[in-house]
Amino acid sequence: MPTVVLMDVSLSMTRPVSLDGVEEYQRKNLAAHGLTMLFEHMATNYKLEFTALVAFSSLWELMVPFTRDYNTLQEALSSMEDYDKTCLEAALQGVNNIVQQEWGVSCPCQLQSTDALDLLEQLITLNGNEGHIFTVEGPLCLKNVQSMFGKLIDQAYSPFHAVLRCGHLASDVQVFPRPEPVVTDEDVDPIQKNVSSELDIVGFVEIADISSPPVLSRHLVLPIAVNKEGDEVGTGITEDTEDDSSANQIAGKSPNFCVLLHGSLKVEGMVAMVQLGPDWYGMLYSQADSKKKSNLMMSLFEPGPQPLPWLGKVALLGPISDAKENPYADDDSKSPFPLQPKNKRSYAQNVTVWIKPSGLQTDVQKILRNARKLPEKTQTFYKELNRLRKAALAFGFLELLKGVAELLERECTLLPDTAHPDAAFQLSHAAQQLKLASTGDSQYAAFHQNIMPLPTDFSGSSGDRI
Repeated sequence: MPTVVLMDVSLSMTRPVSLDGVEEYQRKNLAAHGLTMLFEHMATNYKLEFTALVAFSSLWELMVPFTRDYNTLQEALSSMEDYDKTCLEAALQGVNNIVQQEWGVSCPCQLQSTDALDLLEQLITLNGNEGHIFTVEGPLCLKNVQSMFGKLIDQAYSPFHAVLRCGHLASDVQVFPRPEPVVTDEDVDPIQKNVSSELDIVGFVEIADISSPPVLSRHLVLPIAVNKEGDEVGTGITEDTEDDSSANQIAGKSPNFCVLLHGSLKVEGMVAMVQLGPDWYGMLYSQADSKKKSNLMMSLFEPGPQPLPWLGKVALLGPISDAKENPYADDDSKSPFPLQPKNKRSYAQNVTVWIKPSGLQTDVQKILRNARKLPEKTQTFYKELNRLRKAALAFGFLELLKGVAELLERECTLLPDTAHPDAAFQLSHAAQQLKLASTGDSQYAAFHQNIMPLPTDFSGSSGDRI
């Protein structure tokens, strides 16, 4: 998960911290030293983590947006200036804006702050007790600051290493981001399940049969390069640093099962079912980031012996050769699995979703573009209009219908003298129907009925008769 480092740059951070016979430091120097320790660890062992740096006092400022370049973070950390008083509330509002703009509202983030213990404890309580607070134990000195950041690194930024096995083949891998524990049976008998460090592939399934299953989380699976003595020297991640050159050479020249598996799944169009622990399964598959780059990914299913209903119990699956009849026969009426649904799933339909204002603006602009090309674009105009209308009614966004109706009326008044007379009739008709759909008891009926083009009888082109 991404990390936001929140650095207090108020005047209180310039207070000196001195002990008998020990060099004097300012509080900001100790904080910068601890963060440098964290950045160096992440650059070496957790280099896929996205990290942002925010400075705050009474106001806040984004010093470095989310990046994997820890040199940039370090440079910004050493160039911070001192400002006025501390205001944590404004800083947290800034973090909220930064995270939502970059990752959306559903992405959890690590948040590192330097003060306000009571306020942070209240935030953790409001967050369902999800989170941890790390404080300096003992006197405020360089050694104790290093100890605190060491505990943070061990708990939140230690890489997850595992062995991926398939029969006699095996590969040392790193799973990123690190899989989090899952609690099952929360109401009756809560049990915490952890992903095992032994990932065993139990079979292979075609992509069409696995369909689009619900998953808990998705992770990159990266091969770990190991030298001849058996010591780990790094992952197969390409970096332009001299320290990783030997690791990349070993990862590129040595045979690796992880690389073989990734290529095979990509070519054959299949996924590998992997056992994560007792009665817990996931799947390995190839996912393309671009036309030239793809990665081996692992998705975690819900814990249980039967995570996907249409597959049945995973432990009971077997090769086709063991079946009395070939489930993939030419007869289309036969399904490879007994519970495979024949109807198209609702989430596979083309639904209208407005996550950002730009998406809504694009849909309105489509309607206006087609409105200016009436009557040639009559069918497309009403198709886009009904799609937006139905979504607005489903969301209860009645103001949108009124606003679009006013836009259509305005377009009607702006029609040039050379415009086809049918254009004005269709625009007025569509605007009137939108207003009716947004008022009174007609909303329910309007949801199940589409706006139909106004029947006209003009001559001149094939688009005139409706």
